[in-house]
Amino acid sequence: MSIEQIIIIIAVFLVISTSMSKFSDITGVPALLLFLGLGMLAGSDGPGGFYFDNAWLSQAMGTVALAYILFAGGLSTDIQSVKIVTKPALVLSTAGVVITALLVGLFVRYFLNLPWLNAFLIGSIVSSTDAAAVFAILRSKNVGLKEPLKPLLELESGSNDPMAIFLTIGFITLLQNPEGSLFLLVPLFLKQMFFGLVLGYGLAKFFIWGVNRIKLFYDGLYPVLSLGWVLLIYGVTAQLGGSGFLAVYIAGLVLGKSPFIHKKSISRFHDGISWLMHILMFFTLGLLVFPRQLIPIAGIGLLISAVLIFVARPVAVFLGLMFSPFSLKEKTLISWVGLRGSVPIVLATFPLLAGFDPDHFIFNLVFFIVITSVLFQGTTIPPVARLLKVDAPLVYKRQYSIDFDGSLKSDMKLEDFIVPYGSKAANQPILNLGFPKDILITLIIRGDEYITPRGDTILEEGDVLLLLASDESLPKVQNILSKGITK
Repeated sequence: MSIEQIIIIIAVFLVISTSMSKFSDITGVPALLLFLGLGMLAGSDGPGGFYFDNAWLSQAMGTVALAYILFAGGLSTDIQSVKIVTKPALVLSTAGVVITALLVGLFVRYFLNLPWLNAFLIGSIVSSTDAAAVFAILRSKNVGLKEPLKPLLELESGSNDPMAIFLTIGFITLLQNPEGSLFLLVPLFLKQMFFGLVLGYGLAKFFIWGVNRIKLFYDGLYPVLSLGWVLLIYGVTAQLGGSGFLAVYIAGLVLGKSPFIHKKSISRFHDGISWLMHILMFFTLGLLVFPRQLIPIAGIGLLISAVLIFVARPVAVFLGLMFSPFSLKEKTLISWVGLRGSVPIVLATFPLLAGFDPDHFIFNLVFFIVITSVLFQGTTIPPVARLLKVDAPLVYKRQYSIDFDGSLKSDMKLEDFIVPYGSKAANQPILNLGFPKDILITLIIRGDEYITPRGDTILEEGDVLLLLASDESLPKVQNILSKGITK
């Protein structure tokens, strides 16, 4: 095959993959399934006939891709909006993951009669969730979620991957050392979380310090610098025995709430990189699976999926949110949107490489569970949200021709805020809301209408306010707009 032919194949693949994202938005079929399907069609069991059975390469690509995806997720997280749900989200992303893994593991142990460690390994692999698929499905059906469900699901899904990865690595370690006990996981957990938190925060702060002073001649090099820095954060943390995935997510959170030069261009760059990593990762994992091997495990996979969907996830949510102010309907919705995503499939390659899955049983089982979860739960999320009456009109974030990247000598920044549904700020004139005096509301977007703000302008639910404000004033604005949102 010539170089030109290879280039054409890669180009066609990227064009088709990006076009599939539009198809996903229209139909509601998660892009995850489309990218996986493309890989399966190109694989040895599909018309493409390309034989691929390299678990090491799949895991390596998956690791790099997850690092960039988690970093981009942290970078795009609105710290102000998730503050009110930090505690319940962290409970779900830690204790909730453990409860899910244990319940699935118990079922696998007694139903399949697998050894305890192998059973809990399977439970750990499928214990994390993917909110990106949830919001893609809701967006395609023009459905939103009432506050504060959206920030809760965003923060939980972004922070629960490190716990699932830790449990997976921990049980593989115990399988490699049969004489060890579960108590060995405690120091391993503390070490991974400590180094992940400390190095993620410290290296992010060092990046901010450096990028503000390096003064590169070409602006286009700043995103490239951040590209290398993400891998450096992951690599250094993992090499020292910490959780590299937690480190890059923490780094993304720190950068997302901190001012530094070229922040907007770097954020947009990593948003694109995140999509590219999704495409490459899902395509590669689709190549790795042999569809004909899924048929023998379909029955077992459906049973485990049912336990995960109807037992493990709901129990984890209701126990984790037992003392939270969330209503029964909200907890039910949170239970239902626990979709499995890319992380379980990547984690399923770990037993392959460790030699504990020679016949690909675990990998195929996890692959089937993920597909079942996305197909069954994914297609029912919008009607379930409407049935529980926790849906809200969808508010789209728009791109504006106005751009303001700030400077080192000023903490002023241009931000957009949505007036939440149920907010006391709705149906009130701007003058009566008590906004800080140092902010400037430059524009109000209401549907397809652009409104020039005045003191007597009445705000409505779903309005998007584009305003110039200092770091000190931003939390005050968020608090004013969140009044009436009581969770």
